[in-house]
Amino acid sequence: MHPIRATTPPMAADQLPLPFPHQPSYAAADFLAAPSNEAARAWLERTEDWPEHRLALWGGAGCGKTHLLRLWAGRRGARVLSGATLTGPLEPVPPAGIALDDADALCDATALLHLLNAAREAQHPVLLAARAAPARWPVRLPDLASRLRAITAVEIAPPEDSLLRALLMRLLADRQLGVGPGLQEWLLLRLPRSPAALREAAARLDRAALASGRGVTKAIAAAIVEEMGTTMTSCMEAAKGEAAEGEAAEGEAAEGEAAEGEAAEGEAAEGEAAEGDSRA
Repeated sequence: MHPIRATTPPMAADQLPLPFPHQPSYAAADFLAAPSNEAARAWLERTEDWPEHRLALWGGAGCGKTHLLRLWAGRRGARVLSGATLTGPLEPVPPAGIALDDADALCDATALLHLLNAAREAQHPVLLAARAAPARWPVRLPDLASRLRAITAVEIAPPEDSLLRALLMRLLADRQLGVGPGLQEWLLLRLPRSPAALREAAARLDRAALASGRGVTKAIAAAIVEEMGTTMTSCMEAAKGEAAEGEAAEGEAAEGEAAEGEAAEGEAAEGEAAEGDSRA
């Protein structure tokens, strides 16, 4: 009896190739160090120097916040959480600390307040990552807003040309897209200067090349650049709206603090008047 061999059926002529989901790597070897993220890397090496055992990394989408946060958590064995899923009191806080990604997307402000209080009491570190500095988050809870303003916030600055060039090369290589240096430079001159835009461009180029059954051509690249130009305009308008909301929240918080100060001054004045009456 001859052994039965498994065979792969040929792909039908009208069968569409399906893209494989791309998972980002958070390995240390895959992080692109640059002057724009040097300050953040230095702070993450000195956890014991964090004021109140807290630190926040902030910067634009795709700048490396999540990568750095996960590297720090991996070295310490800290627990990684997301602001969108943080709910209820987290007790006890692990001694290795908490790494809270997308912290400005939190749905439960009270949960974050409890987390910060519990970590401070236990003297365990908390690392936050967000697109804006904590002082600019639209937080309505006064106690939380006060604690967020006190957190040391380190910005990951906009990327240098050399970082953008290295990032685009890495993104295309990760997806096994054969794009020559000349076309890469052409893309860099026309795409928005942000890591998030380059990641989106690489994903779209991958899908377009797969759909065409050929490699990335200049025509495909030009179509992607045009598509992203329209998309980025809409995103910029939405970002302006979010920034306006953040500024309004800051104004309300400042007004609340001023009102509390005036109330305290009024109570003090009443106390002095009462003392004067009792002496009289």
